[in-house]
Amino acid sequence: MRRDALWAVIALVMGLILLAAGAYNRQPLSVGLAELVPFLPPTVPVQLLVGPLLLTCLGVAVRRSHPVGALTLGTTGFTLDMIFGYSLGTIMVFTDNLYAATLYGPARLGRWLFGVISALAVILGALLALLSHDLRVFAVTAAQFGLIGTAPVVTALIIRQFRTQAELERARAEQVARLAELDRREAVEAERARMARELHDMIANHFSAIAIQSTAVLSRKDLDMATVRGILESVRENSVQGMAEMRSMIGLLRQSGDGEKAEAIRRRVAEVDELATRAREAGLDVRLRVEGEPRELPAAVDLAGYRIIQESLTNALKHGEEKVDLVVEYGAGTIILVADNPVGSARRASRRYGSPDLPSAGAGIVGMRERASLVGGSFEAGPYEEGWRVHAELPTKESSVLPGGRVL
Repeated sequence: MRRDALWAVIALVMGLILLAAGAYNRQPLSVGLAELVPFLPPTVPVQLLVGPLLLTCLGVAVRRSHPVGALTLGTTGFTLDMIFGYSLGTIMVFTDNLYAATLYGPARLGRWLFGVISALAVILGALLALLSHDLRVFAVTAAQFGLIGTAPVVTALIIRQFRTQAELERARAEQVARLAELDRREAVEAERARMARELHDMIANHFSAIAIQSTAVLSRKDLDMATVRGILESVRENSVQGMAEMRSMIGLLRQSGDGEKAEAIRRRVAEVDELATRAREAGLDVRLRVEGEPRELPAAVDLAGYRIIQESLTNALKHGEEKVDLVVEYGAGTIILVADNPVGSARRASRRYGSPDLPSAGAGIVGMRERASLVGGSFEAGPYEEGWRVHAELPTKESSVLPGGRVL
């Protein structure tokens, strides 16, 4: 890399400056070992020390791209430098060769270098102490070579470990971010499904009543003005109520965490009388019976129960006969909702009013079952004796509701 080449030039210049300043020793292999290399003079020319310095500096130039090659060049230069004497510049540059090989080379190379350098320091110290007959030489030589060789290796190992940990943390953070994005998308999809259920439950009841009542007015020619006026008032009431509920829901969706307003506009099982009244105005004979002592319910259970009752009355109005038995039973830790509606004459009623059965999206029963399931309750809907029964049992303990009493 260009930056490494620049550092190599700087290292070479600084090494030459140290040579010019006399930071070297020209006695081969130190005192006492010169006899082992008889072809070398007692002192070598200072120019001969430039070659080892150049080799170690070349190792700096390829420290990132070829860390093992940099170590090979540095080791060669350092060995020659020790044979010719030694120079401070070459030793300093060689420490960078060791550091780069450990940091950028194979993972096992650093541990291998640490062991080899430690062993060589001990061996060299012992050899010099044996030749000089002085144990102090062993201590000084082993310490010097050990620190010079192991310090850059240990430093590189520590930095490499920190970098590995940082990469692992970065990868973990990216994984967490991906999981968070998946959770966000899932939450968006769940919210869209919830909004679809809310819109269905909110609008279907009112507009089904409007459709049936308007069809009846258009089909019957023998109705007096008082009856027509009553039906139109019921149509208007359902329209106004549907629009009000839609505005309330849109306002709730636009709010940002205003729990008090959300609590104020949420629907409750206690308002079942209003549902029964609107159903009666739409032409359905609702026989309501409340058993047990009414009490405050968790928000999620309250809204789920209200929507199950509303959807049951809507289905009875659309597909059943003109009457329905509705039971709301407050039990110990549960609330039971039952809607019984005879079927069999719905088609005759449709023919009497001159209109086919109202279309259905098929989401009513699915939505009721899902609402009951989300609050930990049970739900059943199907034929019962000569009619159709909806039976839901919802737990009313806070622990059975989703965390935070989330409105479903």
